Amino acid sequence: MTIGRMAWIIGAAILVLAINVGISILYVTFYSYVINRGHDEQFYQEYAQVAAPYSSIVAGIPLMFLICWRVGGWWEAEFAIKAALLVWVVYAVIDVLALVAGGMSGGMPTRMIGLAAISLITKLAAAYFGGLLGSRRV
Repeated sequence: MTIGRMAWIIGAAILVLAINVGISILYVTFYSYVINRGHDEQFYQEYAQVAAPYSSIVAGIPLMFLICWRVGGWWEAEFAIKAALLVWVVYAVIDVLALVAGGMSGGMPTRMIGLAAISLITKLAAAYFGGLLGSRRV
């Protein structure tokens, strides 16, 4: 694999992360202005801590699929699934490092660890199927 290809894969993983975080922010903003107005900032920050893992799962599945479908179409069929899975690996490494840096290693509730695992597993499946379908576009 060339450095250029790896740069595209890393960029695709970062794009998934950035869009996914953006969707979570937009959702909490919508929630605070439309669904449940009138609370202080602390209330919405606490809500964001609860809602973000679910948002990551719900929005992350189609997002990872679409990005990996696109990445899978960039290269020959035998490399498409590998490239899509590498996008997931880079995403997972960054995501886990962010969770650890954010305090997950210091006594994070079991529910949050379970949600993180569900998020990564569902994104893995989405990456695989995205790469598989992307390989058939070539």
